[in-house]
This record gives sequence, structure tokens and C-alpha cells, in this order.
Amino acid sequence: MGCECIFECSNINNDLSLEVTSDPNYREYKKKSNKNNKEIIIRSLIDDYKALNKNSTKIKFHEKNVEKNFRKIQIPKKSQLKKEINNNIRSSKNNTKRYINSNRENNTTQDIDNVENESELNNNNKECIKNPKIKKIKIKKTHPERITYLKDITKDSFSYFYLDNTFIVFTSVQNILTLIYATKEKSIISFDLIENKKINAIKGAHKELITNFRHIQDIKNKRDLVISISYDSNIKLWDYTNLECLTDIENIYESGYLFSSCFLNNKDKIYIITSNYSENNDILKVYDLTGNKIMDINDSFGSTNFIDIYYDKKKKKNYIITGNIGCVKSFDFNENKLYHIYSEEDFNDHCSVIINSNQYTSVVKMIESSGDGIVRIWNFHTNELLKKIIIYKKRILGICLWSNNYLFIGCEDKAIKLLEIKSEEIVNNLFGNNSTVLNIKKINHPKYGECLISQGAKDNQIKLWIKKIKKKKKKLN
Repeated sequence: MGCECIFECSNINNDLSLEVTSDPNYREYKKKSNKNNKEIIIRSLIDDYKALNKNSTKIKFHEKNVEKNFRKIQIPKKSQLKKEINNNIRSSKNNTKRYINSNRENNTTQDIDNVENESELNNNNKECIKNPKIKKIKIKKTHPERITYLKDITKDSFSYFYLDNTFIVFTSVQNILTLIYATKEKSIISFDLIENKKINAIKGAHKELITNFRHIQDIKNKRDLVISISYDSNIKLWDYTNLECLTDIENIYESGYLFSSCFLNNKDKIYIITSNYSENNDILKVYDLTGNKIMDINDSFGSTNFIDIYYDKKKKKNYIITGNIGCVKSFDFNENKLYHIYSEEDFNDHCSVIINSNQYTSVVKMIESSGDGIVRIWNFHTNELLKKIIIYKKRILGICLWSNNYLFIGCEDKAIKLLEIKSEEIVNNLFGNNSTVLNIKKINHPKYGECLISQGAKDNQIKLWIKKIKKKKKKLN
């Protein structure tokens, strides 16, 4: 867009000659009255200032009094005119930049890293709209191949083998980028990732080791809800805004282990769904926030390593996804029935699942990792196997979708591997973990931009991975 001033901008820096374009008869008048240069300049200035009246902040004119009082106007210096013109040029350029940036922001879409992150992203955006005090921060984009180790966030955490979501990261109601993890002392710690310090600690939160966390933002009540899962098959629901235990559900399964649990938001009602790992057939149990059991969802095949939720906006349905010993399954929550089984002829643990769904893809893709070292990509709604990528012969656990074409994979060789999905090649290996990598999450950090957090099995360290910073070369004298 060009500037809206009536001067010829190309001549501003060289010559401040004023050609008035608003009066078509002015050029003839100028030829006839070359002797009276002062009169010409005054009239040209009047016409110019009339056109600049809306944008000018220094001199304002009323059109009725212009013709009567134009003789009283002092002819400004060239420097003053030049400043006025440049101010108008800057304002028009700034308006153009704001217009372009607003369009870019409106058209920008973020990839969904996992099902939990999708719900958190939607909730945070709603909270920003409702609360004008919360400012949206532009996050710097990072190419995944430039990710490198920065530091250990903490060394007092504790994680257990085979489990997903050994820690969680979310933006709280107070607009704090919060990390929550457990310690060997069965305490729950919250950590501010922006200020790089501990916020709160719930000491002795459980009687046995804490194995798993999940988070959801209760927008109606303006609070953060967190569930913590214990090795003794107990679940506790916390209002983490007030550090209050709302519900304690004990002995959910009499036999086996409670390995995973998650929140489900259905028609503005929040439920807790649990899964069982045992030799018997698995049963999914659904509770409300007060701990009352709502229903069972029967699972006819194998034990469950993890459980997660996917909400399909087009179909307006909630689906429960379970990772079992021999397959991955999905359930239609609203109709309380099995939806699909995703399986090949193998009996390896299926350890993690991500749903990749956005407005630019017509197919909802489900990405899952397994104990045979293979990443499989399925059509979620048809259970068709779209792609099978062999990573290596050892177990792969946590996975993190960076974008539509890049996937970070946690492996038993203590490495985080970066997979380019289109070419099916490992393009980078991140080393720094002391054991099998269980959990990887992508976060948006105001300081570092897009980055990763990871944790290993039976490891006390949670690590931060950020964009590699280029060192400036010193100039030789």
C-alpha cells in the first residue's frame, strides 16, 4: 500500500517542491502569477493542510475560517513540513503493517501435539478472550532439526517404567507456564517454567509412588484441575489453583494396576476415565468429579497401558483411545461401544498414541508407537493402516508430534530420535538422557520459543531442549 499524503513522496528527500493535486486549475493560476510567489505558496499550503487535516496533529484548520484567515498563517520552514510529511508516511506504513500482521495471526494454525494439548490450547484461547489482562504472546517458530539440550530443569523428580504422562505442562488460570511432577517422597511439585523456580509442593500427596498426571482447565469455575495416579490404584483430584484435594477415589481395581487415567469433557460435564492393567479382561471405568461411578465400558481384549481422549469437532463426538498389549482400540463414548480395533499380527505393547487432526487435512491420522520398534500411522475413522515405519528393533515409548512432517520418538537407547515422516528417515538423534526416554512434550516458551521437555525411566531429571543458538564470530582486528 502506498502512503496517503498528497505530496510526491519521491521528491521529499531531495527537493521540497510542492505540487498541489487537489485543485485542477491551480497550475494555470501558477503560470499567470509567477511574480507573486508568496501568494502562491500560501494558497498551496492552505490546500495541502486541508488534505492533511485528518492526520495532522500539529496544525488544525476549520474549513469555514480558512479563506478568511489564510493571510495570518506563517509559512512554516522546510524542516517542519518535512517532519509533517514523514509522520503521515510512517502512520500509513504502520497501519499497513498492523493490517498484515493481524491477517497473519488470524490465518496461523498450530499443529496438535497430542490430544491433551489440543484441549489445553482451546481452553487457553477461550480464557484469553474472557480475561483481557492475559496477553497473547507470539511464540518463535523453531525448526526441529535445530533442537539441542539446554539444561536440567529439576533433579528431584521420579518416573516409573512403561508409563505415559509422567509429568504434565500447561498454562494455568494465572497465565503461568506450569510443570507438575512427582518425587520419590510421594510429593507433587509445581514448577514455573518462565521464572525457573518451584511454586508449590503437596507433601505426601499419596501413600504409594505417584505414577501419572493429567490436567484440564475448568473454565466455568476458573480453576486448574489435576488428577494424580498412585501405584496403589488410587486417584486424587486436585484443584491446583487452591491446592485443595477435591476427590479421593480408592481401590479402583482390586486386581492389577492402574496405569493411566484422563479427563473427558462432554457437554460441559467433566468426567474421569480409568484403565486397568491385569491378566483379566480390561474394564474402563467412568467417574464424575465427586467420585461417583457413572458407568463401565467393557474392553474384550487385553490389558491397557494407557488411555487418552480425542474429540472430533466435525462429528461432535468424544472417543476414548486405549493402548493394549496386542492392539490399539477406540470407543465411542456417547454410544458406549467399541468403535475400531487397530492391529496387525503382533503382540507387542502399544505404548503411546497421538491424534493429528487440523483444518488442512481431510483424514484424521492416529500415530502410535509399539514395543517392536515400529511407528504406525492409521486412518482413525476407517482403521486403515496408512504407513508403517520401522525405527529400530527395541522398544519405543513416548512420542511427540512437532508438526505434520516431524515426530520426536523416545527410545530405549536413551536417545530422542527425530523422524521425518514423509521420507521415513531419522534426521537427528538427541543424546543426554540417562535411561529409556518415557515422556516427551512440546511446549511454547515465551523466551525460547518452541522447545521440548523430556524425562527418562526411573530418572530424577527432567530436561529442557531448545533451539540451538549460533555463536557470533569475533571480528579480527
